[in-house]
Amino acid sequence: MPENPTRARTRGRGDIGRYVNDTLRDRYFAACDALYAMGAPARSETDVETSFGTTHVYRYGPADPAAETRTPVVLIHGAGGCSAQWYPNTPALSAERPVYALDTPGDPGRSVHREAMWQPERAAQWLDEALSGLGLDRVHLVGSSYGGWLVLNQAHRRPERLASVTLLDPGGLEKVGLRFFAWVFVSLFATFAPKALRPRLASWLEQPVLVVPELRAMVLAGVRAFRIRRPAPLPLTEDELRTIGTPLYLVLGKRSLLVHPQRQLERVPRLIPGARAEIVAGTGHGPQIDHADLVNARMLDFMQDVDAPEGASAPGAVDV
Repeated sequence: MPENPTRARTRGRGDIGRYVNDTLRDRYFAACDALYAMGAPARSETDVETSFGTTHVYRYGPADPAAETRTPVVLIHGAGGCSAQWYPNTPALSAERPVYALDTPGDPGRSVHREAMWQPERAAQWLDEALSGLGLDRVHLVGSSYGGWLVLNQAHRRPERLASVTLLDPGGLEKVGLRFFAWVFVSLFATFAPKALRPRLASWLEQPVLVVPELRAMVLAGVRAFRIRRPAPLPLTEDELRTIGTPLYLVLGKRSLLVHPQRQLERVPRLIPGARAEIVAGTGHGPQIDHADLVNARMLDFMQDVDAPEGASAPGAVDV
């Protein structure tokens, strides 16, 4: 079988994510499709060309034609996965608004990565080009984990298209510490534990991957199939955070190991006036998975407040 042309061009480059081979890639896609089937059905899929590669986009839409006119939601997933990670969120969000879920180039997914984009200005350029290619001039941008860093970076560097930003246990607020990498390693190791032990490990680690078979299968297939080639992003400085004027909603897991939740609950609204922040109990790094109904409702309420003629409701920090 001839070698994939894109993989041949990028082989050996240390800054381009790539699949190990086509067989493992196809197995990963099959695992992703099983997870997509648990969410809302995509109305369409499209590819958008950018300076950094081809971005694959899933489009979800409300059944109510009147809701099509509302400001759309754009979802940016976390590192090491694809937009299938949004399966608990697409049904509720797309019932109220148009929704676009992007596969980030450089992570496993159906996008094609050709040029490095881990640098903050390049990352902002990629996302702006992707939104432009979709014809989106005003969006509610939502990001989880590494996707949260992409969203926060966008609000700092290229906020012109942003109606609001929502950050779900995001990167970009603190330097990624050893405790987070240790959690990732232990969680991955725990995926190989006997099935009977996984619920107890999932509770201890706050790790939904262990108890959702389709999610576990996708994560394991992605680890085998894809090689990420980028450094962990550096957090924004306090001066950079102070530049953000876009309405912002921060959701933190109480047991997060990526950030110190209580510290950020106080810090972010202080640095970004008007920001809304809250901690969700009973979860770690995945509040939108562990407590999907709650987080979906809160996100939609926030977006509605932003879109309302009177503007966003009163800011604040909440621990729930």
